[in-house]
Amino acid sequence: MSLQLGDVVPDFEAPTTQGTIRFHEWIGDGWAILFSHPKDFTPVCTTELAEVARLKSEFAARNTKVIGLSVDPVESHIEWEKDIEETQGQAVNFPMIGDPEAKVANLFGMIHPNASNTFTVRSVFIIDPAKKLRLSITYPASTGRNFREILRVLDSLQLTDLYMVSTPVNWNQGDEVVIATSLSDEEATERFPKGFRKLKPYLRLTPQPDR
Repeated sequence: MSLQLGDVVPDFEAPTTQGTIRFHEWIGDGWAILFSHPKDFTPVCTTELAEVARLKSEFAARNTKVIGLSVDPVESHIEWEKDIEETQGQAVNFPMIGDPEAKVANLFGMIHPNASNTFTVRSVFIIDPAKKLRLSITYPASTGRNFREILRVLDSLQLTDLYMVSTPVNWNQGDEVVIATSLSDEEATERFPKGFRKLKPYLRLTPQPDR
């Protein structure tokens, strides 16, 4: 069975561009994002890895580590990093897993045979401090990912873990949030002192509670 939301993600040991890691130990007590790219020395991936490197401080501010993976060896990753810095003006500043035998890729279901029998698809996994999978997204090889959207989802997950709210369509930091339907109006008034707008009994909006 494929990895599903809420599952504890597999632990593994693997070489990376920053040394060998044990995955759960590397995550520690924070959040993590594991993402795969189809192959080294490919154009779309070159732009993606540079963007993740640019956003590393944004992820760090959310107590989140990032790590990449492809089915190429670490030595190939290290050579490719030179091209990434040269063409994108940004050095890669996070580890990339070498997985030439596809052991990790298969643990996480990153190889989709109908797309390719050998290359990993563009998968993204957000993992929480309990090592549970909180989000998985798969993109086709032809489409580069929007890592600011992944930051947005991370913000939503971290906010909704703390408060009995969810985030509506196109939500961004500072926007109104939706109060959980399990709360009565009286409970909502107590929990959300800024008040709320009641559009329907099941649709109540309140200012973001941690702002």
